[in-house]
Amino acid sequence: MNRESWKFWKPSTSDMPAPDDPQWERALINKMAAEFLRDQRRSRRWGIVFRIGILLYLLLLVGAYYADGFGDSLKAVEEHTALIDIDGIIAPDSDASADRVVTALRKAFEADHAKGIILRINSPGGSPVQSGYINDEIRRLRGEYPDKPVYAVASDICASGAYYVAVATDAIYVDKATLIGSIGVRLDSFGFQRAIDELGIQRRLLTAGEHKGILDPFLPLSDWDTAYVQGLLDKLHGQFIQAVKDGRGERLTGGDEVFSGLFWTGEESVALGLSDGLGSSSYVAREVIGVEDIVEYSAKQDLIERLSDRLGASFASTLARVTGLDAAPALR
Repeated sequence: MNRESWKFWKPSTSDMPAPDDPQWERALINKMAAEFLRDQRRSRRWGIVFRIGILLYLLLLVGAYYADGFGDSLKAVEEHTALIDIDGIIAPDSDASADRVVTALRKAFEADHAKGIILRINSPGGSPVQSGYINDEIRRLRGEYPDKPVYAVASDICASGAYYVAVATDAIYVDKATLIGSIGVRLDSFGFQRAIDELGIQRRLLTAGEHKGILDPFLPLSDWDTAYVQGLLDKLHGQFIQAVKDGRGERLTGGDEVFSGLFWTGEESVALGLSDGLGSSSYVAREVIGVEDIVEYSAKQDLIERLSDRLGASFASTLARVTGLDAAPALR
């Protein structure tokens, strides 16, 4: 019997022994003890039920996770088209990281029954290093497996680093409303010098190395700083342009505006030679590769990573990316 129920518990008159019974007090204590034990058993039962419920929920999560790929693993023993998703920002800690995408690519190219590969892209871009890594690996694998075609299919957006990846494929297909292009490089930062001056805050920065404090948001941006960083961005932009020219070749029909950082609709991109035609993943699998059955090869987060993300473990890194505080050059 818990404390709250004790306040309202009253033994019924029928349960109470007669007042002249010499064992009256002992009987009352026994009655109270019995009620207390019943209440404790009831609480333990509900606790056990609650714990079993949690266990069943976790087991269902595990089962759902492993069941995701079970059907695809059965299909993989027959001829099929391999599908790899590149969804979201291309960054080291994302589902579209180079490690995840490259792992899936190698698996798909090595699969005997995969007759072709589709990269289904829906990404605004991201890290130039990650994008370049994927581009290089696609080219290497195409050379190693010349008889296995790989196509990019852009859905809502295929911009910057995502387009850097797409140009390494045999052909690019889009929807007429897809946003595609944005061949450029950007570096995000902030300047707080005037704010700290008005607040009377003194900035203290100690460095070893003349330019170690470059791009410090609390210091003024000098002409030398601007010129140096602009030179780095121009070099990255040049690498991007060369990758596009290597991938698209004579299919590019647009002028210098193609490399200006602008983006176009999918329909316009076909005319500019940025893409090859209109079509969805199912269209490419059926009409281009010739095998309609599609098997997912995307390397997804494991169960622990999924649970961690849902609980907010990745909040800090996401916030840094959204606000630009990570201050890394990006193809987006």
